[in-house]
Amino acid sequence: MLAVEAASSSASSFPILSALIFTPMIGAIVVLLTSRSRPEYAKMIALLFSVVTAAMTVWLLASFETGAVDAAGGFQFVSQHDWIEQWGIGWYLGVDGISIFLVVLTGVIFPIAIAGIDPHHDEKPYLAWMLMLQAGVMGSFLALDLFLFFVFFEIVLVPMYFLIGGWGYAERRYAATKFFLYTMFGSAFMLVGLIATAIIAGDQLGGVTFDLVELAEGAEFAASTGRWLFFAFAIAFAVKVPLVPLHTWLPDAHTQAPTAGSVILAGVMLKLGTYGLLRFGLYLFPDAAWWSRPLWLTLAVIGIIYGAIAATMQTDLKRLVAYSSVAHLGFIVLGTFAFTSQAITGGVIQMVNHGVSTGALFLFVGWVYERRKTREIAELSGLQKVAPIFAAGFTVVMLSSIGVPGLNGFIGEYLVLLGSFQTARWWAVVATAGVILAALYLLWAYQRVFHGEPNEDDESFPELRATEALTLVPFLLAIVFVGIYPKPMLDRIEPSVDRLVTHVADHSGFDVPELATQRGEFELHGDDEAGDEEADG
Repeated sequence: MLAVEAASSSASSFPILSALIFTPMIGAIVVLLTSRSRPEYAKMIALLFSVVTAAMTVWLLASFETGAVDAAGGFQFVSQHDWIEQWGIGWYLGVDGISIFLVVLTGVIFPIAIAGIDPHHDEKPYLAWMLMLQAGVMGSFLALDLFLFFVFFEIVLVPMYFLIGGWGYAERRYAATKFFLYTMFGSAFMLVGLIATAIIAGDQLGGVTFDLVELAEGAEFAASTGRWLFFAFAIAFAVKVPLVPLHTWLPDAHTQAPTAGSVILAGVMLKLGTYGLLRFGLYLFPDAAWWSRPLWLTLAVIGIIYGAIAATMQTDLKRLVAYSSVAHLGFIVLGTFAFTSQAITGGVIQMVNHGVSTGALFLFVGWVYERRKTREIAELSGLQKVAPIFAAGFTVVMLSSIGVPGLNGFIGEYLVLLGSFQTARWWAVVATAGVILAALYLLWAYQRVFHGEPNEDDESFPELRATEALTLVPFLLAIVFVGIYPKPMLDRIEPSVDRLVTHVADHSGFDVPELATQRGEFELHGDDEAGDEEADG
């Protein structure tokens, strides 16, 4: 590749973003090369490479410049190189306030899953697939070239397919195939859309390019053309979120996936859909996003209510948590298409919060299954009496998922609803019912599983082990810290979100609400005050 170094005030001589992708990728190759006679080496190597990747993401967050939105389209640590120059395809990576915490979550959650969850068989290929999956997810959050994004977006399918199919439960092959076919169906639309976008915009930009920033800032599409292109991307992302009625692959995939697969799927992979709608939908096609906004708001609210009701009806604890994801991700889509800084910021925070809270819930469900070999709610009871520490940890995570004030789930949902109320009032009102239903299905499930007298099989239910507690600590710290002090996240996310909202307003019919209104401060104008005084007189 021919290097074309991009200007960025925060870029360093070390290509940190490229390293975040290649480190786990190299780790996967090294794991495969380890001797079969020493399988313990495979886990040590996988853990080493994943921990190094996590450390780099933490350094990236510490070095991220708060409020820096002017250089390189608002992106920091930019790495830009020619890849296939004659086709306008480049190795273009960057990170901003919208993606930084998703990158950190991806870096941190994989070593936790590798260290804390036992695959039980064929450890070496399992670990290699995990590291390849980390590389693919990381690349998807960092890519600023449409074609490069598509490559990483597709890479993640292969490891997850084999993880579900090879290490899942009884119906794993069916679930893996369904997951793969659904996602490939959406990706076919996106491939056509991104090629058409680059070619059509090439007439205005002096040549074909897949550069996201150049396309978004320099290309203008006719209304009908922009709408077709937007939907080509949006279908792929709607499948990945997933939005109702494209959601049916998710409960099966979650239920049949191994515990680590469910943690990663909920933690970061589903966010590729919500992140894609934000990064590529709103940024590339703001006018089409504004035009189709009622559709997406309606689908989001349907997902919130339907996901919550479906979760309430489940008899399998893991399937209940899976349907809760449909509801929680509906809140993120609602915030995205509300188009206010508050709502979108809340949506970005909720992407991270959902990954933490629901990832931890899947950990607990996996530990329950390992102890009791069942996830049926009717077969579990009284666990709080025999394992009080286990029950206490589950309670904190459950309350976080419900959105109790003081824990991380409240921050995101509150901002989404507050911001959405300004521009999508009735959708926000209906969505509020989802908060109540979340309390219903989670508290009811907790009551049946943890309260009452333990049955004969549950009397010997083991308490939380030390290794499990260590695995859980990062999740609990994030849940409490973000719930009490979200300012560090807000300070880094808001400048990028404000820039996106301004971009959408400049290229569509959307009018940004006044700042005071977005903050919930309502004041009477002078004429209104005078009229009120006359009426009183």
